[in-house]
Amino acid sequence: MNDVLNEVSHKTEEHEFYNPIPEGYHIGKTKFIIVSGTVMSGLGKGIFAASLAKLFQLKGLKVTCMKFDGYLNQDAGTLNPFRHGEVFVLDDGTESDMDLGTYERFLNQNITKHNYLTGGKLFHRILSRERKGNYLGRDVQFIPHVTGEIKRFVRDLALTSKADVVFVEIGGTVGDIENNYFIEAMRELTYEEGRDNVCQVALTYVLSPKFLGEQKSKAAQLGLRLLMANGIQPDVIACRCDFPVSEKIREKISLSANVPFERVISVHDSDSIYLIPDLLEKSRIDEQIIDLLGLRYKIKNDYVARDRWNNYIQKIIAPKNEITVAITGKYTSLRDSYASILKALEHAGTHEGVHIKIKWVDTTELNEDEVVEELKEVQGIIVPGAFGSRGSEGKINCIKYARENKLPYLGLCYGFQMAVIEFARNVCGLTYANSTEIDPETPHPVIDILPEQKDIHSLGGNMRLGGYDVEIKPETKAFQLYGSLMVRERFRHRWECNPKHLELLERHGLIFSGKAPGREIMQILELKNHPFFIGTQMHPEYISRPMDPHPLYLGFVRSIILKN
Repeated sequence: MNDVLNEVSHKTEEHEFYNPIPEGYHIGKTKFIIVSGTVMSGLGKGIFAASLAKLFQLKGLKVTCMKFDGYLNQDAGTLNPFRHGEVFVLDDGTESDMDLGTYERFLNQNITKHNYLTGGKLFHRILSRERKGNYLGRDVQFIPHVTGEIKRFVRDLALTSKADVVFVEIGGTVGDIENNYFIEAMRELTYEEGRDNVCQVALTYVLSPKFLGEQKSKAAQLGLRLLMANGIQPDVIACRCDFPVSEKIREKISLSANVPFERVISVHDSDSIYLIPDLLEKSRIDEQIIDLLGLRYKIKNDYVARDRWNNYIQKIIAPKNEITVAITGKYTSLRDSYASILKALEHAGTHEGVHIKIKWVDTTELNEDEVVEELKEVQGIIVPGAFGSRGSEGKINCIKYARENKLPYLGLCYGFQMAVIEFARNVCGLTYANSTEIDPETPHPVIDILPEQKDIHSLGGNMRLGGYDVEIKPETKAFQLYGSLMVRERFRHRWECNPKHLELLERHGLIFSGKAPGREIMQILELKNHPFFIGTQMHPEYISRPMDPHPLYLGFVRSIILKN
């Protein structure tokens, strides 16, 4: 099949194939595991894919994961967290879906823009190629051109990553108009690569209505039938449910979808997503897929990595004392808006042997009097990233409480900026200090737009984005935590501490312990004589890993433990 595809991809006459095969690509060298969803979105396809990939990684296989999102945005940068959850930023500056953060955390590897494809990005590539005449005068159609470009993207990743297995997550649910062409592309990929080289996994949902008191599989069966009607025959079905899916339900689904019973597995809720690999391993689904794809000969178990992973799992399930941390923001009604923060806290808490309970504090209408009541029983406070003015005064009130009451504080991006404003107002005496994002006419613009942003008026992808070096000041709390004078962090911001006010802020006791090398862009602030008061322009949660918690989150959690 590879020879046929290579031949037709270089012919100029009309034919029905459009299969742009990357130079050096060979069918069978890389295997593919495609993860689709039925019944409803948000079931955890990314967690499933990352968990299975982790098991393959522990067996010595080289793996990578990619995601397709059907929306027509070119990336996730302008998406409202209420609609789509957190925007996760890759080191190369790509603003992506939160599932890419899940991949990075599970696999402990940085991934790139080549692991993320949206409908907007796809069609931009296709229209650019059309304008350059790359389609040889053909009318550009969904089949074969759109599906062909999707397969090009997937195969490019396989080639450049040199992975033994590429996991492909299809966002959304079968039946969605915006992902049906991607499902079709994966059908074609299976046809072209051969059944021995592609494993189709369907994640479905088993209903468990409380008023019935039993599990129901009909919605799952109908969703799977729709997937099969689109030409996808699942090899594996993963059943999501609150509790273990019964054998009876699995039997019904097995019979309905032509999938062997032992490959219809229960993926029920767990106390931590990091327990899912163990759940999958107990079902032996990893071993079954390895045999389906003929990968047995490549297995070289990494016992050191497995022992390290197992030690982390034991820490998760060990009994723990509890501490309470307040997350004060304006997206608190959707927990996925702060997914990476929650994971970074879990990493640090597990490492330190404590369970972290979250108290969600909506700052939208929070006045100074209400802050005392909201924060009186918490042991630490985080002010997360955000944009816009809504909720800003509530955050400033929370920061003032944390500073004056010696409550451990970690400010992230916007939390750094609000800390500067609070200090300028209440310590430096600049009563009307503010950010020009919030009040363009403020007489004391202690937070102002970055110089390189002043002539940019569009929103998509124009911030200080991705990985940058940070110069750490010696003999500071930041240096104590990092143990290094230069670190790399990830950023997503347009506004900065105004250099014109640095001298005043520092004279009154604010310490800028991290900055951009060679530039007066302040990136970390801290206070002396406080258990823990640190604000950062970067997002340290993006690079926290289960077995390597971020130093700032570790320091934050440790300060709470010591104080209590």
